[in-house]
Amino acid sequence: MKIVILDGFLPTRGDLTFDALRAYGEVEFYPYTAPEERAERMRGAVAVYVNRCALGREELEACPTLRFIGVTGTGYNMVDLEAAQEYGICVCNVPAYSAAAVAEMTFALLLEISRRTAFLSDYLHAGRWQDPLDKTVAGARSFELCGRTLGIVGLGDIGRRVARIARAMDMRVLACRSRPASGEDECGAVYTDFRQLLRESDIVSLHCPLNEGTHHLIGEAEFAQMKPGAVLLNTARGALVDEAAAVRALESGRLLAVGTDVLSHEPPEEGDSLFLHEHCVATPHVAWAPVETRERLIEVCAQNLGCFLAGHPQNVVGMPGLSK
Repeated sequence: MKIVILDGFLPTRGDLTFDALRAYGEVEFYPYTAPEERAERMRGAVAVYVNRCALGREELEACPTLRFIGVTGTGYNMVDLEAAQEYGICVCNVPAYSAAAVAEMTFALLLEISRRTAFLSDYLHAGRWQDPLDKTVAGARSFELCGRTLGIVGLGDIGRRVARIARAMDMRVLACRSRPASGEDECGAVYTDFRQLLRESDIVSLHCPLNEGTHHLIGEAEFAQMKPGAVLLNTARGALVDEAAAVRALESGRLLAVGTDVLSHEPPEEGDSLFLHEHCVATPHVAWAPVETRERLIEVCAQNLGCFLAGHPQNVVGMPGLSK
């Protein structure tokens, strides 16, 4: 059986391998696959793994042998699920493997915004702190998180971990999700609706999937409803945010800062400007990258294929439907 890994560099990063998949067949590993190379590399494959490599109807139609797509991550918006169903292809992801790492990154971004550690460290390393009355040091605004309100959009595995960390720091936590809920969640978050969350939160943190309903979930209208001087955090998907609107909100002072691990275009394209803004703390989609996190990811990726071949697939996000 031919197994193809189309963009394996990001999960492996030179220190891990997908060797566990060799128990199921012949493995072809590609660090990266350009769009025009996808159909050819997939030819004859029964199983294909993708991380950010998009598989649309055209690629699936060109590979009639394909029966399994393994997503080496949690988000699966890069796969055309409707086409996969039509062609009888099972699609599986890896849920929850990075919950701890992404929650930690969420607070790494927030703590950098609130305490300016990287800025002050760079300033000190440059030998510029010479005066005890240094105006740059004194002017590096910081603020306490204790007592602030954190609004979590999407209270799944990651959102709940973020809530627990926030509660441990004596923050008030609000949450909303696609399925309306009321009362208090076991993680200490109080459920509310999206609009109230925007109005009352000092910090808004995004932890929801990207789909047609959440594309540009945060845009001009939403920024206008947020508290003046609020902070926006995004460790989910870049396109949840209208980045041009975010830049305008930063420029106007409506937003104090943005902390993001994700962008609409990755790597960024010419003309993208959010990540360059002085009040944006940005990292290159690495919240999920600790070695322990990636080890769990690859282990479950192999288990997903084994379960599929054994006739009891797990972590299914797209069920096989009509065969061709």
